[in-house]
Amino acid sequence: MKKIEHIGIAVRNLEEANSLYSKLFNALPYKEEEVASEAVRTSFFRVGPNKIELLQATNESSAIHKYIDKKGEGIHHLAFAVEDIYQEMERLKAEGFQALMDQPKKGADNKLVIFFHPKTTGGVLIELCQEII
Repeated sequence: MKKIEHIGIAVRNLEEANSLYSKLFNALPYKEEEVASEAVRTSFFRVGPNKIELLQATNESSAIHKYIDKKGEGIHHLAFAVEDIYQEMERLKAEGFQALMDQPKKGADNKLVIFFHPKTTGGVLIELCQEII
């Protein structure tokens, strides 16, 4: 793994959260997009060398909606940048970590992504991200 790529935060209302975090960071989000396959709307902030991703569910079947119902708004996942997502996925699976999907898929911010179950990663949902070129 190269670095923390971003921290994902689950929010009920993206517009309200954008306003709050814009004030907190003294900056506007640099990108907003919908990821239909995950049923989320996202926005991204740069904070120094770091990124924060805000995620709002677009329907009740979304993992973000279920997360907020269970735990409320807050930190949802940590994402790590990798050079070869397939190689890193196989390495982690061989170490006993449980992937939440069979293969990486296109995610937000022009990334190929895969998630690992919190029950195998010390209670934290882990996302691997690789830039799509």
